[in-house]
Amino acid sequence: MMKKGKARGKQLAMKLVLAAFGCVVVSFGAWAQPLVALVSASKSVPIDKVILKADNYILLRSEFEVGVLQALQSGQKEDEKLRCKVLNQLALAKLMLAKSDIDSITVKEADVDLELDQRMDYMLSAVGGREKLEKTYNKTVDQFKVELRAQVEEQLVVRKVQATITEEVKVTPAQVKRYFAVIPKDSLPYMSTQVEVAQIVHHFKAGRNRKLLSRTKAQELREQILKGDDFDLMAKLYSQDPGSATQGGKILGIMRGQMVPEFEAAAMSGKKGEISPVIESAYGYHIIELLDKRGNEYDARHILIRPEADIEDQKEGFAFLDSLRGAIVRDSISFEKAANKYSDDANTKANGGYLTDAGTGSTRIPTEDLDPKLFFSIDTMKVGTVSKPIPFAGEDGKAGFRLLFYKSKLMPHEANLKDDYQKIQNSALGDKRTKAMKTWVRKAKVEVAITVDPDYADCKLLDEEAGI
Repeated sequence: MMKKGKARGKQLAMKLVLAAFGCVVVSFGAWAQPLVALVSASKSVPIDKVILKADNYILLRSEFEVGVLQALQSGQKEDEKLRCKVLNQLALAKLMLAKSDIDSITVKEADVDLELDQRMDYMLSAVGGREKLEKTYNKTVDQFKVELRAQVEEQLVVRKVQATITEEVKVTPAQVKRYFAVIPKDSLPYMSTQVEVAQIVHHFKAGRNRKLLSRTKAQELREQILKGDDFDLMAKLYSQDPGSATQGGKILGIMRGQMVPEFEAAAMSGKKGEISPVIESAYGYHIIELLDKRGNEYDARHILIRPEADIEDQKEGFAFLDSLRGAIVRDSISFEKAANKYSDDANTKANGGYLTDAGTGSTRIPTEDLDPKLFFSIDTMKVGTVSKPIPFAGEDGKAGFRLLFYKSKLMPHEANLKDDYQKIQNSALGDKRTKAMKTWVRKAKVEVAITVDPDYADCKLLDEEAGI
């Protein structure tokens, strides 16, 4: 029998896991993700108590402590300011829930199901799969979903309320200009070096002979498995899918639409334990075994054999991009049009090949945020030039070449409207949304009955002085 101390510690850790999965840290659209680190949380947690009550919604101390842990996990420094900031954000979420009842704001069950499935997928991949999660906590994934559903629904309601408050908030160019004009000169941020870079990616296309060899190899492996060879071992030895090979080819908790159509059709049409014929997809040739199926969710394992481009295929890819570069240099076609028409990179081709800043969406990217390989590639180029074909491998493992267009470079400088309009516009919009939120809170507090534990009075919950 498990000792009482260990049992209590595990229960507390479990409570933190569940709270982390459903915890909201509101920052005008920023939502906390489940944290793997909390699975093994072992800090002693004080007896739970209610910190705040907004009509029928309560904020527990355990929710607050998990919110603080999440903030610390993101790199923030622990102090009283941070704790009050987190507490106010969580209190704001409870106020939004109470106000949603008054205003009859609800979300569709289908939206809750989709969000729950997506977060569960994230959690499974983070902790090492379904088997590990269920074995550790002696709960099935379906049991987890039942326990977490109410929390996820509340989060979606809060998100919807938040959208109604801020979605109509806009800023005009004149307002951006006025916003910038009142920033004290000595408070203007100093911007680091920024660059604009676009790319055209061309994956190696294996020739007919190489594809035939790969299909034949996949067929031979399938026949060996049918004769009794261990699928798990064969996947570890031969599969060229880096994401699943080390797991014996297993991919667990797959939702419909998550995999390429050819894979999904083969897996979902098969019987449990049945080995599929060799299936071709854009990634290569698959041997698939369905392990389990639960409605729109299934578990499978596969072996992937990728057709390897030979030297002639690589020469052909280089020649194609080199020829395309020549046309761009001669102005026969713009880099942007060439990227849109010929690039194999789905993430950038529709944008003319331009890489964008993940935070702002701008095509100007601080050099410190560039992938090191990309940084060193453009470091040898002149602004306005197009590179020769450069060897390249994408996140999906596909190899090939790419052309780089080094459009512009902005040296370190004090922020100004001409060079940094988009960032200043984002800041002005954020400021206006904050004001809209403060106005909403002021009005909502009149309609909602709010009580706060005296121990937390110093944080001035839902008070404008606290930043709400």
